[in-house]
Amino acid sequence: MERAKSILQEGGSTGAYSESQGRLHVRKNVARFINLRDGYPENDAYATPENVFLTDGASPGVQTILKLLIRGEKDGVMTPIPQYPLYSATIAALGGSLIPYYLVEEKNWGLELEELNSSVKKAKESGILPRALVVINPGNPTGSCLTDQNMEQIIKFCHENNILLMADEVYQENVYAKNKSFTSFKKKLYSMPQQYRNLELVSFHSTSKGVTGECGKRGGYFELTNIDPAVKEQIYKTLSISLCPNITGQLTVDLMVNPPRPVDPSYKQYMDEKAAIFNSLKIRAELIEKKLNELPGISCQPAEGALYAFPRIQLPQGAIEKAKKEG
Repeated sequence: MERAKSILQEGGSTGAYSESQGRLHVRKNVARFINLRDGYPENDAYATPENVFLTDGASPGVQTILKLLIRGEKDGVMTPIPQYPLYSATIAALGGSLIPYYLVEEKNWGLELEELNSSVKKAKESGILPRALVVINPGNPTGSCLTDQNMEQIIKFCHENNILLMADEVYQENVYAKNKSFTSFKKKLYSMPQQYRNLELVSFHSTSKGVTGECGKRGGYFELTNIDPAVKEQIYKTLSISLCPNITGQLTVDLMVNPPRPVDPSYKQYMDEKAAIFNSLKIRAELIEKKLNELPGISCQPAEGALYAFPRIQLPQGAIEKAKKEG
C-alpha cells in the first residue's frame, strides 16, 4: 500500500502522461538497479537517471537508435547470425544494410575476431559504412552466453573501428549454466584499460524476459554510455513524437528493478516465487537440450541462458540429393 501511494505521489494517476523520457522516479530506480548490479554504490554516478530512457519494451529503443544511425543503404549495422529478426527487419525497413557476422556453433555459438574483421572488410569493399554492432547476450536464438574474452574482443573491435555498440541484454536474468554468470557490457567496458572507456554504448533491457515475463505490459529501457549530449537531445526529440511510454509498462519496469527488499513483508514470498520460476526455466532448458541430442540426426549446443535452444538438423545425403532432383 505504501509503495502504491508513493508511486501516485511521484507521478499521479496511471492515466496521466509522463515526460517523454519516462517517469523520473522510475528512471532513478533503474539507475540504482544498474549501479547495484554492476557492483557500484546505489547512488553512484556510474549510472544516472539522465541517461536512462523508458520505452514500450526494448524493441522501440532499438528501433529509435537504428533510426538515428541509418541514413541510407550505405549505412550498415553488424548483426549476429543467427539473430533476432527485430534487427534485420528494422534495418531493412529503414533502408540500411545488414552486415552479418557469423557465430561459431562448435564454440557454443561464440565469436571469432577474424569473423568480425572479415565482415567489416567485405562491407567496406562494397561501399558500406559500419555504423553499429549489435550483440545479444545471452543469445537469442542461440541460448549461449558470451565469454569474457569475447566481450573484450567486441569492445576493442568497436573502439578500433569507431562503431557504436548496441548491447541487447534482455535475458540477463536467464543464465542457467553453473559456470556462467551475467556481466553487462557496461561493467566489462569499465573494467578495461582507460583507452577503451570512451566507447559509445547503448544497453537495452525489458520486462518481457527474465523471471518477470510480462511481455504484454510492454515495459523496457535503454541506457546511454558515452553518448554526446547533442545526440541524446535528438534521441529525446525522436521519442517525444510518441509523447511517452505507456505508464503500466513504466511501473512494471519499476517493479522489476526495485523488487521487495529483505525488510519488506512480501520479500520471502517474492524470493520463493522468483526461485520457482527460475528453476522451472532452468529445468526446461536442460530437458530440451537433452531430448534434442537424443534424436537421430539432431545435435544441440548447451542452452546456457535466455529462453532458447538452437539445434542442428543433419539431413541424410540421400534426402538432400532427392530434394535437389525434385527442384
